[in-house]
Amino acid sequence: MKKVLSSLFFYALSGVGISLTLKADIGVSSFNSLNVAVSAISHIKVGTVTFLFNSLFLLAYILLSKKKQPLKYLVMFLSILCLGNIINFFSYTVFGGLQLDNYFLKLLFFILGTCLAGFATGIVISLNVIPFPIESVCIRLSEKTGQSFAKFRYGIDIFSVAVSLTISLMYHLPIFVREGTLISLFLLSGVISFTKKAYETSLLKQQA
Repeated sequence: MKKVLSSLFFYALSGVGISLTLKADIGVSSFNSLNVAVSAISHIKVGTVTFLFNSLFLLAYILLSKKKQPLKYLVMFLSILCLGNIINFFSYTVFGGLQLDNYFLKLLFFILGTCLAGFATGIVISLNVIPFPIESVCIRLSEKTGQSFAKFRYGIDIFSVAVSLTISLMYHLPIFVREGTLISLFLLSGVISFTKKAYETSLLKQQA
């Protein structure tokens, strides 16, 4: 239960980080570029769109799973619901009236948000009790097809970017795939890996 509560907390912290990157307005990560684009044309809050897409991945994960685990699915659902609400709250309420006119301040917000989201994600992965729906689907597909996990994960990123760009061009919206997307591509995975390694090293020291 302690790990579950900790995971929920870091899910929420990840949502705060994502909100910071959205507020920076210099582009967002691959998956979030899709969420922002769909939000822009549907006028549905971006956190709600994030929740809906994550729900689709959760459904796919349930269908791909041989052994059904209703309690695990429920906790995963509550986690992505929490994530979506946190993104909405911070994006539209906490940071709603904040104006970032300086580009370097925007860049600082983006880097801070990416590091925060990466740190929180790394802890959630290390705790290994509430997996992220997207990664869970990629793992299942990898197991079923024999193809690498990275192939499916990068495939989702490429698809997200392609759809985001298409929506922006079709509806004459701002381009959400920008320099922030490139920064996120390298920085986010690096922070996740560093956090995961540091957490596991600390755990081994405690057990020694």
